[in-house]
Amino acid sequence: MSTNFATAADARRFIRGGRAVLTIKSLKSGEHRTFRVSRKDETSPFFVGLLSGPDNTADYTYIGVLTEDDGVRLTKASKLTSESVPVRAWNYVAKHLRADALPPDAEVMHEGRCACCGRALTVPESIERGIGPECFSKMGL
Repeated sequence: MSTNFATAADARRFIRGGRAVLTIKSLKSGEHRTFRVSRKDETSPFFVGLLSGPDNTADYTYIGVLTEDDGVRLTKASKLTSESVPVRAWNYVAKHLRADALPPDAEVMHEGRCACCGRALTVPESIERGIGPECFSKMGL
């Protein structure tokens, strides 16, 4: 199951959940890319990876670090360039989310699991935001 976000704020909160897996689908070309945004602990940066193989739990290629404005910053260890389609797609979506808007030419979907704890989402409001009720309350929201 994959679900589109109801709002840009929901998408931004989801991305910073610590265990987020999301897919960006171009409405123009129909192509899609799946990303994982994770962090080791509360003080570490968020790392962005691109699904690049058949195992959707382990086959991620490192792209870079999430910036304060939800873009991706490439590092020496980055496997992609700023002109690669996945990096451009990510930054296109981030630009719209920063402006509190969902991108008009793309769908942003999550996998139906909480971005914080990874549990399956079943409550409609939780599905829309991508974060379960317990984790949402722990976030102080």
